Amino acid sequence: MPAAGPAPALRRMVHISRPVLWINTLGPGVLGMWLTGSLLRWEAVPLLLWLTLPFNLLIYGVNDIFDQDTDALNPRKGSLEGARIRSSEVRTIWASVLATNLPFVLWFALALPPAALGWIALYVLVFVFYSAPPLRFKARPFLDSLSNAAYAFPLVILAYALGDTPVWPAALGLMAWSVAKHAFDAVQDIEEDRAVGITTTAVRLGARGTGWWSGAWWAVSVLGFALVSVPVAVVNALIAGWLVLSLLRAPSPATGHRLYRHSIAFPYVAGTVAGVQLAGALILGRYP
Repeated sequence: MPAAGPAPALRRMVHISRPVLWINTLGPGVLGMWLTGSLLRWEAVPLLLWLTLPFNLLIYGVNDIFDQDTDALNPRKGSLEGARIRSSEVRTIWASVLATNLPFVLWFALALPPAALGWIALYVLVFVFYSAPPLRFKARPFLDSLSNAAYAFPLVILAYALGDTPVWPAALGLMAWSVAKHAFDAVQDIEEDRAVGITTTAVRLGARGTGWWSGAWWAVSVLGFALVSVPVAVVNALIAGWLVLSLLRAPSPATGHRLYRHSIAFPYVAGTVAGVQLAGALILGRYP
């Protein structure tokens, strides 16, 4: 049993929120702010803070609550790749999700325009019902993957929150990218999901079919990114192409697991290319 006290409890909630994956929410938020033409907008700070621990605890805390049967069979859980919770923790997780998210939501309701609030509401609902019944997108093939387009919503939310227009090619490209990555990462869990009767896109298509599915969506993302930044599109194409070809050469959950660490690095690498290019343009005054 973990030691009692606020510090161990906080560490546990941080672990459940999977900090290695915060880049998937915070990264699009920062890029969304930069695409408005500023390196820092103080009005964006509450949104960026929300996209760290609070929102990731909502995503993965709710996921862990409703996936206890699957996680019990998954050797990855209990590591940096995800927590394995106990049933006694469910009430604490729900309380922590509410305590960390409600203050931000109340502030947003007072401070942000309706368009931003609408996208925030959709963002929250998609990720709650990805795991939670009755919708539980996670257990619905193709909807599980398509629902992860929501990872791109911060590009839209930040633009509307700061009184700007979203850069739609970037947003739609990132939506397609997120659809591809979700299905690709789920290949490693095919056996565990099948064992408990969850039919994901990866379970339905198998490892090889998922490789083609993800490859097609990553190709769409390259087209979207190319309309904004050719270097980002090239890096995206090279990494995605390597991941897909590696899976297609040896289509199996074991290959999916071996490639997962590279898939985790994917947004860090591509995001760094995009971020350095965009930040440099802002600093040099060359951003349109």
